[in-house]
Amino acid sequence: MHAVSIALKIPDNTAYTALVTLRRLCVDVERVERGEIRFYEDGDVAALTARVMADETIFNPNKHRLTVLDECAPRAGEVWIVPLRHPPGSLEAAESQAVSWRLFDAKGAPVDRAVLDAAIERLLCNPAIDRAITPQRRDRDISSGNE
Repeated sequence: MHAVSIALKIPDNTAYTALVTLRRLCVDVERVERGEIRFYEDGDVAALTARVMADETIFNPNKHRLTVLDECAPRAGEVWIVPLRHPPGSLEAAESQAVSWRLFDAKGAPVDRAVLDAAIERLLCNPAIDRAITPQRRDRDISSGNE
């Protein structure tokens, strides 16, 4: 399975709004990138890339950047938000997509775990309807004991 990130290469107002809000919530972040993660079973990366780039419903070369990820897991400083209606661990069942948020510090490096956790808890994930998946594939939804 391959994970593909489709992100805007033009200014992203949603990411900018999230950045401003995170700063107001005292989360130490310098830059925020938002993207769509899609999951595919295809084994050939070149064919997969060509197929995604040819699908005008999800990819416009004038405004999107496509990245085939090395792993089917969030990168450092990144969280994937998927609907809670899907069972934990079933990224494949999550309608084959997730929303990606990548956070960077003032040096341009991915934020550390504490900053990412603060961003998830304060803004990026609504635990009533979403599940946050972090680089170590740790699900961040509300456990049944806390409901």
